[in-house]
Amino acid sequence: MANKKQKVIGILTGGGDVPGLNPAIRAVTIRALREGYQVIGLRRGWAGVTEVIREKDADNSNNYQILTEEIVNKAGRTGGTFLHTSRTKPSKMKKDDVPVHLKGKYADEINDLTPEVLKNLDYLGVDYLIPIGGDDTLSYGVRLYQEGLKVVAIPKTMDNDVPGTDYCIGFSTCVTRTISLTNSLRTIAGSHERFLVLEVFGRYAGFTAMLPTMAGAAHRCVIPEYKFNIDHLTELMMYDRNRNPSSYSVVLVSEGAMFDGGEMVFADRSTDAYGHAKLGGIGDLVAGRIREISAQHNNGKAINTIEQKLGYMVRGGDPDAIDSIAPMAFGNLALDLILKGVHGRLVVLKNGRYDNMPLDVVTATKKLVDVSHFYDTERYRPRYENFEMKPLFIMTSE
Repeated sequence: MANKKQKVIGILTGGGDVPGLNPAIRAVTIRALREGYQVIGLRRGWAGVTEVIREKDADNSNNYQILTEEIVNKAGRTGGTFLHTSRTKPSKMKKDDVPVHLKGKYADEINDLTPEVLKNLDYLGVDYLIPIGGDDTLSYGVRLYQEGLKVVAIPKTMDNDVPGTDYCIGFSTCVTRTISLTNSLRTIAGSHERFLVLEVFGRYAGFTAMLPTMAGAAHRCVIPEYKFNIDHLTELMMYDRNRNPSSYSVVLVSEGAMFDGGEMVFADRSTDAYGHAKLGGIGDLVAGRIREISAQHNNGKAINTIEQKLGYMVRGGDPDAIDSIAPMAFGNLALDLILKGVHGRLVVLKNGRYDNMPLDVVTATKKLVDVSHFYDTERYRPRYENFEMKPLFIMTSE
């Protein structure tokens, strides 16, 4: 149990893992301990908070741990999250997912366990809560804040699509890995004179396809914000291949990209706690269609494709420089707010400066690529113009 004489900060990570989470946890913990707080690491995102058993002799070691400098220093330079993570949504928990000790109390098909979460946090003595996550994880943080909990949130997601901030933990490493992996696969595409089709993260926002393409990793990219015509994409890919001395061309395909007249492509029809079906397969479909259509532009002979889903390869391993520095700053920003008695805020990086925004910005809007300013809908690639006074990642400021 927490020491009731000290103010207690709870911290958790939810949603997909990214490099940079452990540096953020470390930053919060080191600073908080030196300011006289105790820090509790809540395990497995909102799952651990939900599953706490409020009994004196109960074993809650799988749900939380007291954090020390030794613990966070050991993990602070590594990728992933040592607190683990989940996509649990306590406000809409399926009957089968309700913790065993609560099944008699919550027996509906969909249950709101928020009252239990609030009681559990009070039982643990948590005065402030710092959730680190994307818009799904943080939207439940908004709910808890509305219920009276003191919440200061940190944005995290490879897609970089949390509203209110130009930067989310994990994005830079994702872009860095995407560029590196794409360049590695170029040698294969060039050797065999093929099309290279790479599927990348990005359910609703195309930042993870746009930035690597802007940096020169790919010739073209297709993004969720603009439905693409496969015939036109093939023509562009043929144009790029014909002009390339090594006879290949590269396209990055956001996992949420859609054919003109079509919808998102799902791996299956199962959904997570937030109602999101698992995406996957658009890269395969694009590769197959490009190969088929290419024959029309190559004297009847189809050009083979190499299709690769980058997936988890871009979110594994250690954080890059930005995802080591920005999480440190975000963690200390959160502590600055707590020390001032301020809550209901989201720490952000906006136009090159660290700041904070009202927490409900997470649920008030969507953060997407501004197609009219940044995406060339005729050439299926970023626009290379008007960079003056743009933020570091160019297209991420609303």
